[in-house]
Amino acid sequence: MSVLDPAARDTQAKPALHILLAAPRGFCAGVDRAIQIVEVALRKYGAPVYVRHEIVHNRFVVESLERKGAVFVKELDQVPDDRPVVFSAHGVPKSIPAEAQRRNLLYVDATCPLVSKVHREAERHHRDGRTIVLIGHAGHPEVVGTMGQLPKEAVLLVETVEDVATLEVADPDNLAFVTQTTLSVDDTVQVVEALRQRFPAIAGPKREDICYATTNRQAAVKAIAPRADALLVLGAPNSSNSVRLVEVARAHGCSRAMLVQRAAQIDWDRLDRVRTLGITAGASAPEVLVEEVLDALRARYQVTVEEVVTATEDVVFKLPKVLAE
Repeated sequence: MSVLDPAARDTQAKPALHILLAAPRGFCAGVDRAIQIVEVALRKYGAPVYVRHEIVHNRFVVESLERKGAVFVKELDQVPDDRPVVFSAHGVPKSIPAEAQRRNLLYVDATCPLVSKVHREAERHHRDGRTIVLIGHAGHPEVVGTMGQLPKEAVLLVETVEDVATLEVADPDNLAFVTQTTLSVDDTVQVVEALRQRFPAIAGPKREDICYATTNRQAAVKAIAPRADALLVLGAPNSSNSVRLVEVARAHGCSRAMLVQRAAQIDWDRLDRVRTLGITAGASAPEVLVEEVLDALRARYQVTVEEVVTATEDVVFKLPKVLAE
């Protein structure tokens, strides 16, 4: 009778785990661009480079940039007059670059171009005399930035279908809607339908403003959720698109969907008896964190990986001209 070597015995002892790896996942073009902006600014101007708010909602990314010389602050009054400052990918109210200009600060705007597109839409509707209805989450930096493009009374915020039912407007025939880019596609469709039913004349974008990356990552989760006993979303609790992925997974057949920031946060008890595990990552979570989770799983399970591809992304955004000068 042969004796198995220790490695073989270890493999036999591990339970089998099939992983459904969602694709697309992780970084989008806007996040890639924002991180590059900070890195290029550090090379061009030297450390420290200040960044107003988290450049993207991921602590791993923020801490990595801090080690390279980035300093993250809450407001511009924490930025010295002689150092550059970068505005985060979520966008900022117009008052922020105006204050930077008043102080003669060198600033670089890392706002995602798809968020800037929403800003321009809102401005266009405002010039045409329409009140703007913004579909989004109160207090989210992107929502604060979008509302801050226009006078306070020009933008009304709704989050749910119920909010639409109680919305009070001065002129129902002169309305337009825009949306936060990181919302649940399904939930937003319902809110838009409620707006159109209540205000038939309301104007809107040709396509809803939810960005391609949010849409694609939600579609990938919808493809794997019905097959998964549990699903891990790599992302931060303050990342809207990551939190939405958990909600989408639960709504499409995987009640045991969990948000984790890193492998160390995995609740292994909740994976008990799981034989098929879905994995994805929010648009601000780097692929290295996915690999970290896969390594942690391989240490405990006999793992097979099936990548489920629902779309291919090739979007790239250019860096601001100021960094190329």
